[in-house]
Amino acid sequence: MTDVRPAGIHHVTAIASDPQANADFYLNALGMRMVKRTVNFDAPDTYHFYYGDRAGNPGTVMTFFPWPNAPRGRLGAGQATTTAFSVPEGSLGWWHDHLARLGVEATRPTERIEEDVLTLRDPDGLVIELVASADTHDTDPWDGGHVPPEHAIRGIRSVTLSEHDLERTAGMLSGRLGFQLSAEQGNRYRFHTNGQTPGVGTVVDVLADRSFPDGLVAAGTVHHVAYRAPDQQAQVDWRERLAADGVSVTEIRDRTYFTSIYFREPGGVLLEIATDGPGFDYDEPLLDLGRALRLPPWLEPTRAQIERALPTIRTGA
Repeated sequence: MTDVRPAGIHHVTAIASDPQANADFYLNALGMRMVKRTVNFDAPDTYHFYYGDRAGNPGTVMTFFPWPNAPRGRLGAGQATTTAFSVPEGSLGWWHDHLARLGVEATRPTERIEEDVLTLRDPDGLVIELVASADTHDTDPWDGGHVPPEHAIRGIRSVTLSEHDLERTAGMLSGRLGFQLSAEQGNRYRFHTNGQTPGVGTVVDVLADRSFPDGLVAAGTVHHVAYRAPDQQAQVDWRERLAADGVSVTEIRDRTYFTSIYFREPGGVLLEIATDGPGFDYDEPLLDLGRALRLPPWLEPTRAQIERALPTIRTGA
């Protein structure tokens, strides 16, 4: 069995309501690229949007299941309650002005664990942070949107898990998953991936407070957080290690652009281990990513029915 440790965040998946409002925000306000327009493989009557850098490199991708008229969720314990994106140092002033022009309220709180942060919410209330960072980013920022490349998002920096109990979650992060506690501030505990250079997706913050309400996963909340496995053998090793430790983990599932396993950490947050490949150019050229609806082979026979059920989306692609 190979060494099993995280290689950073692969993607974060959240739930939205109106698909057009979701696309407008992530394409225009945040300047990301739609790298895949497909459907929820388990519920193909709704879209699955993937946003990322030019190629949708692992660590840059935010995905959504936009269910029209979905009820609003509740942020609370047992959830990933914040997703933070890295932007270049010195960019937050530009971002504040850009978002203000679009009518998006953003606050710039005091530095947190030596970070300069801008906090905002998407149309469904999902909490997003932009963090000024000088970390190394092996990504390819999208320059075809509404954000100049010198200010563009570099990738996902971190997620924040809200928990009633720190000890059990910290035990899984530092034990089975190989993270290391690197900083504390009040009830915020910061973990880094073990042995990794700071960069895309290498940070997990845990907010621990027994007074947190229980979270309710619906529109405006994160559904799951996915971590990277470089290949299928590493993913198999992850699965075997988790199962041997008594963690309830799914079989390997084919998501066309990667394969996945799913399990929950002790506080209830749904986690995924996703392979880096085959990648989002598996079924369409890099230049055409996100322009047309792509379906896995087993759904192609019902394409006409699926397309009739989906609302028309304008992306400018």
